[in-house]
Amino acid sequence: MKKIAFKMQLKPGHLQVYRQRHDEIWPELVQTLKAAGPRDYSIQHDAETDALFTTMWCTDDQAMEALHTRPVMRRWWESMASLLETNADGSPVSIALDTVFHLD
Repeated sequence: MKKIAFKMQLKPGHLQVYRQRHDEIWPELVQTLKAAGPRDYSIQHDAETDALFTTMWCTDDQAMEALHTRPVMRRWWESMASLLETNADGSPVSIALDTVFHLD
């Protein structure tokens, strides 16, 4: 298994809506994500900068890379576009993070 970490940028003043959308995450999206293999998937928020830090363990790199082609993923990104900084294709801007320390 491989650990993936990245950060995204939440637009100011949108934390409550961002949390609510994840509290009400679509069952179809959950099923699609689980099928792609991430485990122990979490998102943390830095209140000072509105940065979001995501970590997950992945079992299948190809399935994760294919998520952007899934219609439910595209719809989720569309629903989140007003809350996050996005790329031209509508996906959230995500910056990979390198692990500098890990204690198991």
